Amino acid sequence: MRFVSNLPYETTEEEHVTIPMSDGIRLSARIWRPVPSDREPVPAVLEYIPYRKRDLSAVRDSIHHPYIAGHGYACVRVDLRGTGESEGVLRDEYLEQEQADAEDILAWLADQPWCDGHTGMMGISWGAFAALQVAARRPPSLRAIVIASFTDDRYADDMHYMGGALLSDNLAEAGTMFAYATCPPDPALVGERWRDMWHERLENTKPWALEWLRHQRRDAYWEHASVCENYQDVRCPVLASSGWADGYSNAVTRLLSHLDVPRKGLIGPWSHKFPHLGEPGPAIGYLQEVVAWWDHWLKGVDNGVMDGPMLQTWMQDSVPPSTSYEERPGRWVGEPTWPSPYIQPVTHPLSRHRIGAPATEPSGRDAGGGDVLTVRSPLSVGQFAGKWASYNAPPDLPYDQREEDGGSLVFDTDVLTDPVEILGSPTVELDLSVSEPVAMVAARLSDVAPDGQATRVTYGLLNLTHRNGTGAPETLEPGTRYRATVQLNGVAQAFPPGHRIRLSLSTSYWPLAWPPPKPVLLTVYEESSSLTLPVRPTREPDHLPQRPFGEPEGAPPLASTQLTAPEQRWEVKRDLVGDNSELEIVKDRGTVRLDGIGLDTGLRAYERYTAVADDFTSVSGESAWTMRFERDGWNVRIETRTVLWCNESEFFVDATLDGFENDRRVFSRTWNETLPRDHL
Repeated sequence: MRFVSNLPYETTEEEHVTIPMSDGIRLSARIWRPVPSDREPVPAVLEYIPYRKRDLSAVRDSIHHPYIAGHGYACVRVDLRGTGESEGVLRDEYLEQEQADAEDILAWLADQPWCDGHTGMMGISWGAFAALQVAARRPPSLRAIVIASFTDDRYADDMHYMGGALLSDNLAEAGTMFAYATCPPDPALVGERWRDMWHERLENTKPWALEWLRHQRRDAYWEHASVCENYQDVRCPVLASSGWADGYSNAVTRLLSHLDVPRKGLIGPWSHKFPHLGEPGPAIGYLQEVVAWWDHWLKGVDNGVMDGPMLQTWMQDSVPPSTSYEERPGRWVGEPTWPSPYIQPVTHPLSRHRIGAPATEPSGRDAGGGDVLTVRSPLSVGQFAGKWASYNAPPDLPYDQREEDGGSLVFDTDVLTDPVEILGSPTVELDLSVSEPVAMVAARLSDVAPDGQATRVTYGLLNLTHRNGTGAPETLEPGTRYRATVQLNGVAQAFPPGHRIRLSLSTSYWPLAWPPPKPVLLTVYEESSSLTLPVRPTREPDHLPQRPFGEPEGAPPLASTQLTAPEQRWEVKRDLVGDNSELEIVKDRGTVRLDGIGLDTGLRAYERYTAVADDFTSVSGESAWTMRFERDGWNVRIETRTVLWCNESEFFVDATLDGFENDRRVFSRTWNETLPRDHL
């Protein structure tokens, strides 16, 4: 990345500004704005997240907010209620209160003498959720949004559930927010009341996993703030981006399909990162694109920002399987609209372990014979699946799928004689029966090289009790035949000649997804089962010119010093005596000093997923966090731990929260709760 200090406008920074909410609570903001804005008001851009602007996100924030401010905007970074130096308690994600607070913030910004009354919102992950959800509320000053790595569907396409199957990231991210929501404010900014604010958070926070597990099907809890419930609520222009290695790879194209406002989509090879920080590379000059977007929609500059394709995406070339990549080879391609007129669904029938040539009859015909294939997958299938969303630290992409395919039904194409490129979401149509009333299917699409190495391209999950919808699951009758469609995550992938395309089906995918209560024998009737691929022509249409992206740029980051070394670990273990398996993940940033404020911070995240043999009730997951803050005699530490385990009919959540001041425990609480399994 090229760090740019010579920007069009000199900027000023206000580190701690409090913004009053309608109920009297005050939220803490950090503001960068052009010096001339005192006499020449400018539009304001809000990023609104819970990740502590004072310390834990300060270095990241310092790269993009001063850069955008230096191009003529007031950039405002606000911590949610109950985080950082903002008053109150953060109880859950995307609550009505959170969105009402955002409206109060935007109204306050529009009323400031340095703001011209026009506002925008931007962010990644939670910040993108917030921007999209607030846009649907249509605050009067909000003219456009820029969002990255997000979803419009909180139930079906977030870290909680996929196809009605419970994701392990539901536990992992619940542990993340359990820790962030209980950290103290900085006394250097809020003074002596820091301790009262901290203990208010400690006393009023519960393990976030509890609420998320109380809603195991689509209901009003998830429908709230899911923009997919009514896309017409969004009336402002949207610039949306994500990455193929991210868990949020599907929402960009859904917005392009369903919104009827000016919109652009961008999907790179990246994990859960802003595109200017994109890993795997190539990263792009994203902030230049953002500034151009704001210039057009907030300042009225006629700069051609809406020219060119509606969607630009990285068509990924074939690569050997690896848990991390520095760069993904490929090329940028463009589509004029989405759905694209150039992409055609091509349906391939499944036969005995083969993906056949494109079907001449529609998929879904009644079976008239043919082979019957069965599989009962062991719990070991899924140990090399990687994370639901790649955070790129530690390496968390899927490993060689040959070790997963041994416990799966496998279907291969013939060796390809011509290149094949896909762009979009493959689907698998299955005619099936199962041996248990609750069952799941994991479908994986892989690129198989001539030497046999199998690189997972995309995957999808379906809890078969949700085959007819996610709001009212239906128990299966063993032995009865059903039709089910498994939608895989969107992807752009090129398969070269000499390779094969592989579909793998398994009845478990632990620990990426929680397994059903019992092992399941899945029977697939191949005569009426199929795979549909979204095939893109390998030759570029002549009338889709693309503007090349610039080099990644940003403002120089805040100075920081790494005091102790970080630790990253991702280990799969198998004890062949006790038949125990374990995945252990450590992400420890070490101790980092923010030089400008003399504050030392530490963050350590630990995850552990275990199982015994093929006992589907032996699985358990653990998410434990330690957060440390220290300066001149002020020493505070938070320790949280959440453990999820089960029997055939219930989930059990055991959690602890401990707060330490100067290494003395000053707060401790334990939770032990039982929740029924609802078709899971």
